[in-house]
Amino acid sequence: MHQMEFESDLARSSEYKSFRSTVPLKQIVVDSEALKVWKLYDAGPRGVRCPLVCLPPVCGTADSFFKQILPLTAHGYRVISVEYPVYWTVPEWCEGFRHLLDLLEIDRAHILGASLGGFLAQKFAEVTFNCPRVASLILCNSFIDTKIFNYADSSSVFWMLPATLLKKMIIGRFPRKLMDSQIAESIDFMVERLERLSQCELASRLTLNCSSDYVQPQKIQVQVTILDVFDESALSQTVKEEMYKCYPTARLAHLKTGGNFPFLARAEEVNIYIQVHLRAHEGSHLSASDSGTPVDR
Repeated sequence: MHQMEFESDLARSSEYKSFRSTVPLKQIVVDSEALKVWKLYDAGPRGVRCPLVCLPPVCGTADSFFKQILPLTAHGYRVISVEYPVYWTVPEWCEGFRHLLDLLEIDRAHILGASLGGFLAQKFAEVTFNCPRVASLILCNSFIDTKIFNYADSSSVFWMLPATLLKKMIIGRFPRKLMDSQIAESIDFMVERLERLSQCELASRLTLNCSSDYVQPQKIQVQVTILDVFDESALSQTVKEEMYKCYPTARLAHLKTGGNFPFLARAEEVNIYIQVHLRAHEGSHLSASDSGTPVDR
């Protein structure tokens, strides 16, 4: 990873350094040509076959959820945070993710997905409807239809656009007004992650994010928690209301503030909501924790 001149406050924090020194980054190849390499952090008791899997937003990398990994594993949960390779279509991505779960010997997963990660989590639940691989969903600042981004017509040319232009498209959706220091720090950290993505990674993620597609919620028969913020984020109120309509029985976890990346800016609150969500499955075969055994990182 190339050395950067600027390092964000979160990347310099003792919490981040502790995470990096405690949890190794793994790389797992999911295809026979060795072209599709998923990167991930896997922490907590290995015996858990139904862990929490975290999927980042467009600009995120596997370490985006470091504020969830250590606190939740301390409570006995197994948490896996992933970063996916280049996929240009949602069916391809779903197939790759299914292979990853098979290789990790994970029967089902509780999925925490932020923004694009939440959309992909819903699509994976939909695609595996007949042979369920998703135990439950936590959707953070997510959406059910890509048309909200108004890029469907141009998404077919993302592959040829320069990285600087693709980065501008993403950063342009971040709020510009005054914000508290934790939200500002979360944006700095995620912009730093964004800078580390290649043109190909960026173009493919934006293609997944913006190509015409939508979720069929009637095929998603699992517990859902919708986690969103009341302050300014990249999603409009209309998009949020659309989500509530599609999941009328979902648990709503509202944060007064938190910006685009509440899992960083409001980690303590988010972690409480995650634990409340996962607690419903404790003691069953879908438990994400193994509270009887010491935490093995």
